[in-house]
Amino acid sequence: MNLPLRHWFLDVLVVYEYWVIFYLFVLSTIYFILVLVGFFEMVRHRFTRRDAEENSVLEASALVPPVSVLAPAYNEEATIRESVRALLMLSYPQFEVIVINDGSKDATLRLLIEEFHLYRSARYYESTLPAKPVRAVYESMDPIPLIVVDKRNGGKADALNVGINVARYPLVCAVDSDSLLESDALLRVARPFLEDPKRVLAVGGIVRVANGCATAAGRVLSVDLPRSWIARFQVVEYLRSFLGGRVAFSAFNCLLVVSGAFGLFSKSAVLAVGGYRTSTVGEDMELIVRLHHWARLRRKDYRIVFQPDPVCWTQVPESLKILKRQRNRWQRGTLETLWLHRSMILRPSFGILGLFAFPYFALFEGLGPAVELTGYLLTIAGFCLRLFDWQVALTFFLATVLYGMILSVGSVVLEELSTSRYPHVRNLLLLVAAGILENLGFRQLLTLWRAQAFWDLLRGKKHWGVMERQGFGQPVPAPKAAGRV
Repeated sequence: MNLPLRHWFLDVLVVYEYWVIFYLFVLSTIYFILVLVGFFEMVRHRFTRRDAEENSVLEASALVPPVSVLAPAYNEEATIRESVRALLMLSYPQFEVIVINDGSKDATLRLLIEEFHLYRSARYYESTLPAKPVRAVYESMDPIPLIVVDKRNGGKADALNVGINVARYPLVCAVDSDSLLESDALLRVARPFLEDPKRVLAVGGIVRVANGCATAAGRVLSVDLPRSWIARFQVVEYLRSFLGGRVAFSAFNCLLVVSGAFGLFSKSAVLAVGGYRTSTVGEDMELIVRLHHWARLRRKDYRIVFQPDPVCWTQVPESLKILKRQRNRWQRGTLETLWLHRSMILRPSFGILGLFAFPYFALFEGLGPAVELTGYLLTIAGFCLRLFDWQVALTFFLATVLYGMILSVGSVVLEELSTSRYPHVRNLLLLVAAGILENLGFRQLLTLWRAQAFWDLLRGKKHWGVMERQGFGQPVPAPKAAGRV
């Protein structure tokens, strides 16, 4: 390479590298502000709630809207019995649990039939939302509000659409069948619908990592951290995501994600927008964005809310192979949703949603992995080839790794100050350590996988990938009564 060309190439590299540094610095700064907003919202919420008193009143109230809990299941034999038991023991005045067996190839359906004494039912429902054919509907001979739908495999979104068709109640709660809800989680997540029934379209709740926790009879008995560092890193991720993302965006009514593991919806609103889209792997985010789109175009006064109280416990992958599949799917779902609703970007008619939330997700959640990955590669290549000095590499390190550590550790400390879910000092120290260590390899690995998802999306990859379950604990007898239909 001749000298002028080398200088030109060096200038381009340095300019791009500093642009990447600026980009990541802006991203981290915005996220830090969101974390602070989320923290103050959590503190405000904590000091204005009266859980024990309000929950007892709500549980006895005839005004609380009844809920249909939808739990799609595919090859969930390891966790299905305990998960369903947890759902049946929810503290709520009137609810039904609808498990949708999405063509499982394992013993999921057989275990449900045996455990809960199911029989074929002639339950009537209208197929308002198109979905794969239903083979049979089962109900229990015991006095429990359980319905099991057996259908041909069509994916999670298709299963949820069937559940919405079968549901009899005005609110539908979508949960993952491998998750556990705390007993009062449904009461808490339904509170916005009771307080503001005409405006609220959807409510999301906090999802926490169940790995390492002691469970029995569908309940988390004691909270502890996982032994696996891979799972511990994900604990930090979940804390940071919900504190820095969901709470802050909800405060400005521009929440774009309600976790597929735990979300409560107005059934009429979901039907109005056509249910879950089956052509995307990110059906949960896409539905929320479509609800926003639908409501904004009709100039509705509406709210999509994140409740920091309700707690859903879910298993996270402890193997890199399964984690890679999960993160690849999440990123593809985000990119698909952003592309499907790209007309919302920078549209003043969509308010803060179009002017901030959507551009933020497009620039940072969508393009972020590719930008960060090129930054890593250029830093390594430029340093090894002596195209630029250590100062550039150090600046990049400060903008990514060090700032990431500060964000992670800060999120852990602020979240624990506001909720105290991990009260032991040992757990807090381990979380702080995880917040530091995740930036030294784990973050870079996730960045690589998320960048790869962009390529997979361009190649037309659509499938979910197999998610393996490990089970919560030893089975215990099923409940004989729970709630009332």
